Formats: sequence, structure tokens, C-alpha cells
Amino acid sequence: MNLQDLECLTKEQWEEIASDVINRVDTRLFIEGDYVDAKKGKKFESVNPDTGEVIAMVTKGDGEDIDKAVKSARRSFSSSVWSRMAPRDRMEVMYRWSGLILENAGELAVLESLDMGKPISDCISFDIPSVSKFIQFCGECIDKIDGRVTSNAPGIVHFVNREPYGVIGAISPWNFPLYMATWKVAPALAAGNSVVLKPAEQSPLSCLRLARLFIEAGGPAGVFNVVNGPGEITGKALALHNDVDKIRFTGSAEVGKLMFVYSGQSNMKEVSVECGGKSPNIFLSDLPDIEEAAEAACDGIFSLSGQVCTAGSRLLVDRRFYGDFVDAFTAKANSTYKPGRPLDPATTMGPMVTHQAQENVLADIKTGENEGAILHFGGDTPKEFPEGAYVNPTLFIDVNNDMAIARKEIFGPVASIIPVEDIDEAVSVANDTIYGLGAGVWTSNLSTAHRLIREINAGMVWVNTYDTGDMTQPFGGFKQSGNAKDNCMESVIDCMHEKSAWIRT
Repeated sequence: MNLQDLECLTKEQWEEIASDVINRVDTRLFIEGDYVDAKKGKKFESVNPDTGEVIAMVTKGDGEDIDKAVKSARRSFSSSVWSRMAPRDRMEVMYRWSGLILENAGELAVLESLDMGKPISDCISFDIPSVSKFIQFCGECIDKIDGRVTSNAPGIVHFVNREPYGVIGAISPWNFPLYMATWKVAPALAAGNSVVLKPAEQSPLSCLRLARLFIEAGGPAGVFNVVNGPGEITGKALALHNDVDKIRFTGSAEVGKLMFVYSGQSNMKEVSVECGGKSPNIFLSDLPDIEEAAEAACDGIFSLSGQVCTAGSRLLVDRRFYGDFVDAFTAKANSTYKPGRPLDPATTMGPMVTHQAQENVLADIKTGENEGAILHFGGDTPKEFPEGAYVNPTLFIDVNNDMAIARKEIFGPVASIIPVEDIDEAVSVANDTIYGLGAGVWTSNLSTAHRLIREINAGMVWVNTYDTGDMTQPFGGFKQSGNAKDNCMESVIDCMHEKSAWIRT
């Protein structure tokens, strides 16, 4: 069934598909081209955050299983079965893999939706096609990778080659289970590395299927391995492993810092991390269209229930039209975002990923109230779904940037509107954060836009739009948002190191 057909399915039809898929999903580890049990035979629960029900028992790997997967990856790399495969042949595998993602879109979408509560409409319209496109893009990069020859004295030839690292350990987050895993894995594979992926324990099911589809596409066994398990055990073991050449990580800044610690405690492996954000979205009184801006602001914080690293959680609004913006934002949020069942195609907002995440967000909301911020709407849970991990869309107004809700990455559907007097104050508030991932600017003045692009300390700045782009855009930030660039040609280059050859003729 193609994507267009899937977009026409009803809630009842999706529930039928879900029942079939979850009954046959394989939850074991994926090592050496096949599903295998963990050495200790342990398992952990995969819980549906919509209902609180256990949907699967997932094999729980540990350090022994990581070691087995790394050895498998090292054997495959050393054998050159993938690392020295002709570029065009490697491209064909990536293209077939991309196609298989679309062929299995319904199954993958259901696994995403059940495992972490993502609305099925988001899975079909964005996540699955984006995964397919990015794998294809990485395949297209393979024969575009080149080295360089420098100008030197007569009798000297100097050239620089790019070569794969060897074994790359990838650690991916739960909010975009397939998409973020693909951002880590596909560039590494395109560059010729072998990979061990540790997906988030909250949402591992679709990643296990991703690895099987790589084999079905013609990928050699051992090149792409997946080990489930908790970050503090399995992820730590991967980051500490002395035969892993590089770690590529997406997650919290707190855990991202540990990746560098583990590197220093082991073999000084290379580390690339993409971490959190507390992104400012700046609305100046000369913006082109207040309704369009309010819609983008709502999408920027309430999509995926705010569980997005680039979430525009700090809305910096010019005092000259502060009240008008609050009204427009409120109207748009009330008409667009309302919690609903993830398998209902009409749902625009699902639950938090876990009940613990729900409790954490509600505690942050209480902190905001105690700090004196005005709770304009939300702040509670929907009564229709008492068993689910839901939080209603929430807006605080009259927030100042010293409040905890303006400084902490809440990772939930909580927006804070901060009034600013002028451009200077907007820049000062925008940069007053430990993060530097993304920022939005809304203005009709080209000079103002260029000034803010230059002065805001963030890796990505959107003007009169928010959190949009394609594979030509390096995705990554500054400061404690990390040092990696994902979703671009640079992400493939990041999975290779340079070797210099100096020849006297």
C-alpha cells in the first residue's frame, strides 16, 4: 500500500493494522544480519503511552551484547565487504533500502505510533517519507565524496584522501525513532563504516525493522547492528568500547557531555553530539502576517507535543503588538491542537512518550505558576484520556527570561511568551541561554533580518518561517546544543577522517 492509500485509512483500519503488526514484530537484538537473543536473556517493557498498556517485551542488551555487536561490525569492516564496495554498488543498496522504507510504510508508521505516541498522520506525512528521502540522499552523496591535491614544490606530490573511520556507534533519541536513527546511521553507512545502533529504550521497535530492511536491500551482514537497552547500561557500554572509532549521539546535553567523558576514559574516540535547545522565536511588530506567524509559533512548540529539540519554546514578542499576538496565538492553538488517540488520522497531538515524562512536564508547569508567570491556557491533562500520558497545550504569558520555564528545556507542549522592548533586548534575551540550536525571526525589514541572523548565537536561524528546510541545510547548533551537523552532505563527511599522503618523486 503506497503513502497516498495509507493517508486515506480510517482509525479503525489503522487499529487493525496495528494489531497485526504488533503480533508479529521481532523485538530481539539485530546482530550479524539476524535477530538474536541477549546473552543474559533479559527483557524490558515497551509501553503504549496512549493507553499505558504493555505492547511488547523487548530484548534487553548489555555490555556483553554490545561487545558481540562491535565485533560483528569490526569483522564486516575489516573484510571490506562494505567499506571497499564499489561506490556505485553501495549506492544501489542505499537506493533499494530507501525504496523498502516506502514499501513498508504502514508497518513502520504503526510501530512509531504505538511505541511513542506519535500521531499516525505525522508518521505518514512526514517521518516515513523523510526517512526514505534521507537514505536516498546519503546514497547520492557516495560518489560525490572527493579528496584534494595541494600545490607544492617540484618533486613533491601531496594529496588528501577521506576514509571511513571503521566502527561507528550511533545513539539515537525517542522522539523521532526512525528519522533520528537514520540521521546517525545512513551517513555512516554511506561513508563505508560499519555501525552499531543503540536506539532509545522508549521506542526501539521501528529501528529493529530498519536494520532488517537494510539486509533485505542487499546490505552485508554485520554492517548494521542494533542493540536495545537502557542508556546508562547499553549506551554507556557502546561509548566506552575500545573498538568503537566514533560515537554519533543525539539526546540531552547532560548525556551528551558524558559521551566525551566516556571517550576520554576509553580510546579517545571521536565524538559528535546533537543535543537540546531552548530556542527563541522572535516576533517584531513589522512582521509580514500575524496569523501566519501565530500558526508557525503554535506548530513550533505544540507539534509532537513539544517533544522536539528545536521547539520554539521562548516566544519573544514586541510589546507594541503583544496583546494582539497573544490573542492570535491562543486562537490558533485552540483551533489546531487538541490531544487525541495517535491512531486516529484526525489527531494533531498525541501523548508524551511516557507517564514519567508527563509528570516531569506537569511539575515544570507548577514551577512556572509558582514563579509568577501567568498561565494563560492549559497546564493540565485532558479528562478524556485519564490512562494516557497526555498534557494539554499550555501557554504562559508575561514570562521573564530568569524564570526556570524560560531556561530549562521542558520538552513538552509548554510555550512561554516573553515581552521585549526592542531589537537590542530581543537579541540579549535570545542569547541568554546555555543552548544555541535554532532561532526564528519574523520581520519585513531585510536589514533587521540580516542583523539578527548575524547577532543571534544559534546554528540555525529561520526568517519568516520556523523549523523548515531540507537536506542542503546543516542541522546543528552552538554552545551546549552540541557540535554535530546532521541532515546534510557534511554529516557524511563527518563519518570520515582525512589521511595525508606526502610523496617525493
